[in-house]
Amino acid sequence: MFELFQYEFMVRAMVAGILAAVMLPVLGSFLVARRYSLMADSLAHVSLAGIGLGLLVGSSPILWAVPVAIAGGIMLEHLRQSGRLSGENGLAVLMSGGLAIAVVLAGLAQNQSVNFASYLFGSITTTTWSDVLLLSGLAVIILGVVGFNYRQLVHMVFDEDGARIMGYRVQFLNYLLVSLAAVAVVLAMRVVGGLLIGALLVIPVLAASQLARSFRGTIWWSVVLGVLAVLGGLAVAFYAGLAAGGAIVLAALVLFGLALLLRP
Repeated sequence: MFELFQYEFMVRAMVAGILAAVMLPVLGSFLVARRYSLMADSLAHVSLAGIGLGLLVGSSPILWAVPVAIAGGIMLEHLRQSGRLSGENGLAVLMSGGLAIAVVLAGLAQNQSVNFASYLFGSITTTTWSDVLLLSGLAVIILGVVGFNYRQLVHMVFDEDGARIMGYRVQFLNYLLVSLAAVAVVLAMRVVGGLLIGALLVIPVLAASQLARSFRGTIWWSVVLGVLAVLGGLAVAFYAGLAAGGAIVLAALVLFGLALLLRP
């Protein structure tokens, strides 16, 4: 049963998956509270455009994907705050536009199609220790930022106007939240892939909301359920020969179903 721990690539995959399962639900708790559940999918599709651009020019895809995703998230938040476009409409435009650009660029970089597919569907078993180190650093930053600004973030996501009246830096916090989400989505793509990354950010939070009695409890429960989904999905994928990304998302859906049944 524990033979998967004998393989170094599985150990790296588990460590990377656990790190993603910690930081994504933490950010997802605030995005879901703001009814921005599709933000992760939109940012993932935009970052795929950056990855396609990196493959086209023969450079590191991640180095292109991070700034492109951050720029897309900040642009979307700016349009929402200015009132020119509602949140839902902006997400739809960002998602479809980003994916369209990604497909076109991937087609132009035909010799890199295999690499692009790994970002689409995930390739957690090819995770390197460098990837794990990057995820670790980002997880520390995210937890530190959320912990330091927790009260302001909670006030902002539930009552943005009230947070402005209280003197909180609402605009800065909005941009900071979407920027952290953009970087997290890009670096966690190898876990489940760009097309499924939103599930790991949202589903554990929705499941946790069925069990928790407070917002802080929702964050804790979402992390626990996210970790269980990653470990369970990886174990099933290893022994059944399934795609790791899909298995992780299916495990998260199973936990969501159980949370609905066990809802107090």
